[in-house]
Amino acid sequence: MGLLSFLRDERAVFVGLGITAVSFVYMIRFALERYRDEAEIKPTPPKTQYITQDTEDALKQDTLETLLQHYNFSIRETALKIVAGRAVNDSSAIDYLLWGITRHDYEERGRCLKALQFAVDDVETYQDPLNILNTPKGYSALIRSLELSLGDVEHEKLDDPLYDEYHLRDINERRCLVLVRKLIHKYGTDRLIEARFIERWLAKQPWGDTNEERRRNFSQYLERKKNRISDICQHLTETRAGRRALVKAKLLLKSKRPRRDRSEHIKVVLEISMGNENDPDGGVQMETSRSELVPRVMDQSAEEQRLRRRHREAMVLNDGTHPPGRGDIIEREHDPNS
Repeated sequence: MGLLSFLRDERAVFVGLGITAVSFVYMIRFALERYRDEAEIKPTPPKTQYITQDTEDALKQDTLETLLQHYNFSIRETALKIVAGRAVNDSSAIDYLLWGITRHDYEERGRCLKALQFAVDDVETYQDPLNILNTPKGYSALIRSLELSLGDVEHEKLDDPLYDEYHLRDINERRCLVLVRKLIHKYGTDRLIEARFIERWLAKQPWGDTNEERRRNFSQYLERKKNRISDICQHLTETRAGRRALVKAKLLLKSKRPRRDRSEHIKVVLEISMGNENDPDGGVQMETSRSELVPRVMDQSAEEQRLRRRHREAMVLNDGTHPPGRGDIIEREHDPNS
């Protein structure tokens, strides 16, 4: 009777219908999702293909020129890397580019600088691409190109501390400075100074009409401007040869090294031996590392001096960081029983 009464209860009927409806909805959804997944046509992924070194070497120049004009960006990028890789490994190609950046023809110089910059920027193709420019010929060609850029555009006087004119300079000049900055950051400024970068280009910038004005504007440029030129100049001022060349170019004042105070860190070792009472100096021995110490003998009677000298040894240790005191004296008294 209890089961029948429970089945006749409307609340139990409604709960059972709700559970059945929810289960039916989930079953239908699961079936539809499974059918959808099975009916979906997935695109076939492209097969990855790599260009071997033999295939790359087999590409001819006219083929590479065609690939460089391709509408697909990935194909153009791959062709550019192949060309750059061949350039950095071909000394004749590098020599031609270095020769091209020293031509008076502005367009030819620009094309060669652009190609050279792209070749040394391709670190994936060549482990150390900057090494091809770290030669006397490379530095000489870059500085010669900078010299030619002096006549390409008119430069304004560099006397405004609030105006940075670097980004308005000619593109060829900036490309040369980019390469120079990379070279000195990796290899230092020695070869750049030997190639007379300061005399041939930096000193010819419009720093001013008088020597005082040139030094003031140059110092102001280093302090206020944050560009590739100021970065290169900052590296030049950190070397002795660079400072010497800058002084000669009337861009820096010759600075004197400050004299070190020799009174600092004086280390004094004073050894006193009182074993010989007939010694007029009392057996005083003194050693100093950087200065001499003259002891001052206090007025004492002959008997007191004789007692102090007899069978007594003492040593005074002081490193110069504080005045000598009682705590610096190490003494050994004579044993009367010995």
